[in-house]
Amino acid sequence: MIRCGSVLEILEEKIDEYKQLHAEVWPEVLDMVRQCNITNYSIFLRRLPDGKFYLFSYFEYTGTDFEADMAKMAADPNTQRWWQVCGKCQRPLSDREKGQWWAPMQEVFHCD
Repeated sequence: MIRCGSVLEILEEKIDEYKQLHAEVWPEVLDMVRQCNITNYSIFLRRLPDGKFYLFSYFEYTGTDFEADMAKMAADPNTQRWWQVCGKCQRPLSDREKGQWWAPMQEVFHCD
């Protein structure tokens, strides 16, 4: 199992919209998440001292080919539409790597 954490900024004026979207995630999107071996998926919201709001995403990957499963998800038309809708609420970090939207975080501690 792989634990994945990532972060990006959420636009303050879009927080309520983002929360509502995630209160009613499209069933097709949730199905694709599960098909791609993602479990225990959570998104957290926090305002940091810089005054901006950030989303922290955490999930566990239980499959055997992370790259293939992420490509499968990225190719899914329903997921693409979902990302477009949610993307209007978000601002990726300026120092993320090319091709990333959410910036990955390094795990520095885990306790079972």
